[in-house]
Amino acid sequence: MKYSVDKQADHSHFILEEDNLNSIIAPDLKSEFVFLRNEGVQNLVFDLSEVKYVDSSGLSAILTANRIWKDYGLFILTGIKHDSVKKLIEISRLETILTIIGTVEESRDYVKMQTLENTLSTEEE
Repeated sequence: MKYSVDKQADHSHFILEEDNLNSIIAPDLKSEFVFLRNEGVQNLVFDLSEVKYVDSSGLSAILTANRIWKDYGLFILTGIKHDSVKKLIEISRLETILTIIGTVEESRDYVKMQTLENTLSTEEE
């Protein structure tokens, strides 16, 4: 599985550098998600800009990451460019469960805003 991770102070940007997110890649991807979470990555931006096809195992890996970060930080799906990936997410109605943001830059801004909001709400308590 080819990927890169750009670790920033407030998030990590995970780019999957594969055409297919399928049953061959999904188990390794789930392991990487667990590893990143155990490493203390608070917020993960998962970039699918190079992915052209996702199958049910790939969706399972994405949902696993969402579950891992649910009560810990943010899991953001971004860079969905290819119609087949968009359609699968729509058919699966995952846009109602996942945080999906159009671009990496918008995702980074979202992380910053959520972090600021959390900081302010913690100070008010």
